Amino acid sequence: MRALLVATVLALAGCGGSAPSGGPGAPGDGGLTGTLTVFAAASLTDVFTELGERLEDAHPRLEVRFSFAGSSALATQLTQGAPADVFASADEAQISVVTDAGLADGEPQVLATNVLEIAVPRGNPAGITGLADFAREELALAVCATEVPCGLAAEQVFTAAGVAARPDTLEEDVRAALTKVELNEVDAALVYASDVATAGGAVEGITFPEAARAVNHYPICVLADAPAPEAARAFVDLVLSDEGRAALADAGFQQP
Repeated sequence: MRALLVATVLALAGCGGSAPSGGPGAPGDGGLTGTLTVFAAASLTDVFTELGERLEDAHPRLEVRFSFAGSSALATQLTQGAPADVFASADEAQISVVTDAGLADGEPQVLATNVLEIAVPRGNPAGITGLADFAREELALAVCATEVPCGLAAEQVFTAAGVAARPDTLEEDVRAALTKVELNEVDAALVYASDVATAGGAVEGITFPEAARAVNHYPICVLADAPAPEAARAFVDLVLSDEGRAALADAGFQQP
């Protein structure tokens, strides 16, 4: 049934244009072919990998490749000429870097929203209760660097809570911060709610009211010089479809 839903979405997506016959992503006999390259924020790793597999199941001659990292690093790579078909950012500021450079094909669309949550090792051995604990010198704490969206959001919630945070490590993306918790290398990390959800029982999540002060909107766009434009549009349409939004909700993201 999932494959049928995906096929229906992609049939509709195919009405938007066509690539040169025989080229990457060309409709050919009705199926997508070639290689689709997606640059996406690290927090989208699990759900985008799943959606990519669904797209491949519907189009066996299509290979979907992902580059997951901090949104700012990906935006920089794209402006420096890295080839890709789709870009999905964890905030609107980084996708603006790409659109301002004339690299987007059309207006980006928001696929989901996300908020921060405190991740602690199972059992919460340090007894973390909220943001105020990030000012405790005796704890090992991880947050994202301010250059990436999760770090900027962390800065905003600390300011809102009046907390002078004392992190021990600044990570290059949110998954790196989450891994520190999973490996019991830190007592707590500030990550996205979706990361806590996808980690399953490996970590525990602690919500806090100031999270509402830094809601991240996740935009996605097809890139102007996409080598596989038809497949790129199909993937974006799948992400924005009811099926895609259900997968995002299952992964802990919120509806835009």
